[in-house]
Amino acid sequence: MERWLDELEPKLITWRRHFHKYPEVGWTEYVTTAKIVEELERLGFTLYIGKDAVDSSSRSGVPNAEQLEEAELRAKEHNVPKALIEKMSGGHTGVVARLDTGRKGPHTALRFDIDALPIFEATEDHFPKAEGFQSIHDGFMHACGHDGHTSIGLGVAHYLYSHQDELSGEFTLLFQPAEEGSRGAKAMVEKGWLSNVDHFLSGHIGISDEEVGLVAATTEGFLATTKFDITFKGKASHAGAKPEEGKNALLSAANFSQHAYAIPRHSAGDTRVNIGTLEAGSGRNVTADHAFLRGESRGETKELDRYMFAHIKQIAQASADLYGTTVEIEEVGQGTTAECDHVWIERLEEVAQKYDTINKVLPKLAIGASEDVTHMMRSVKEDGGEVTYMIFGTPLKEGHHHPQFDYEENVLRVGVLAVTGLLENLHCKD
Repeated sequence: MERWLDELEPKLITWRRHFHKYPEVGWTEYVTTAKIVEELERLGFTLYIGKDAVDSSSRSGVPNAEQLEEAELRAKEHNVPKALIEKMSGGHTGVVARLDTGRKGPHTALRFDIDALPIFEATEDHFPKAEGFQSIHDGFMHACGHDGHTSIGLGVAHYLYSHQDELSGEFTLLFQPAEEGSRGAKAMVEKGWLSNVDHFLSGHIGISDEEVGLVAATTEGFLATTKFDITFKGKASHAGAKPEEGKNALLSAANFSQHAYAIPRHSAGDTRVNIGTLEAGSGRNVTADHAFLRGESRGETKELDRYMFAHIKQIAQASADLYGTTVEIEEVGQGTTAECDHVWIERLEEVAQKYDTINKVLPKLAIGASEDVTHMMRSVKEDGGEVTYMIFGTPLKEGHHHPQFDYEENVLRVGVLAVTGLLENLHCKD
């Protein structure tokens, strides 16, 4: 296995750098999806794309028509085949790849997220910049490791292709769009891809600052979350001549933002709130007649998250009433909680004993954040399957969602080995 990985590792790095250079946010991953399809078509997988991969009505936070048109034009500029663009039209990105060995055995599903973030990438003291694979799309960046996750997924696909004669059972690889904002997993769950799954695997690069070679077999501490957009509408007026006639939407939004952070915390567990963006007004001498903000709540349980969101709605309405504006609140994403099965700890320890690439196994690691994958995990567990979400250690100069986020590229090798080592144990036909 490790000799095979020696040959694969340069491809893992090449793929990672390609995806990093061409980042795309959720439901606009046209170029990314096309590259995944290009690689998988060579390997004999049965591929499902567009509405065949995701349930259209179950998507959340789909960009507006203008943003989707821009993504499709970008795909044309990158020579994505017209037929493939049409299949993904309307923001139906992502790929599902199926392989059936034809031999009786378990069904394992694996999730790899593919989207980037709306972040301006650092231009100084940054490895991607120094090595020439920095994002070419200003304002978009792979700042959470999904470029690496996608590359690991392609590495796993190559393993299945080259070792399929030694394996039994079925495999479903889910290259999931729109993980950021908890918007995409449910659309794959509702399409039925997680039904009749015996084992489910996923994972994440980084999370905490660790050495390469460390793998956490399970993850705990997933937070439930609600992503929301809020629009305040007021009335414009001349700020000098007729200030009394204005209804200031900016003040409603500012008041809401401050008071949202003052929601009483709950004795039952951890809660979070964040207002990420606020856009308002049109000029210094005009009473702001509109304001728009994006935010999120989180909770240690679904109930705690709903507690936070209920207060958010209450504060938004009160802020509108205070300044005579109106308010619209839209839920644009939602994540839940999930638990890993402890059986994966012993399984990964067995893999680590066979291969030097993994030099330390942690039984569990706390994520302390939200992950869209929890919808998939819960679906599999409800059907009686076993699930885990691994963490692949790497030193982190800066944390996730930071303009200078980066990781050691040899973690890609570790991720592929952890996953394929487990598949080898579960699906070896002997």
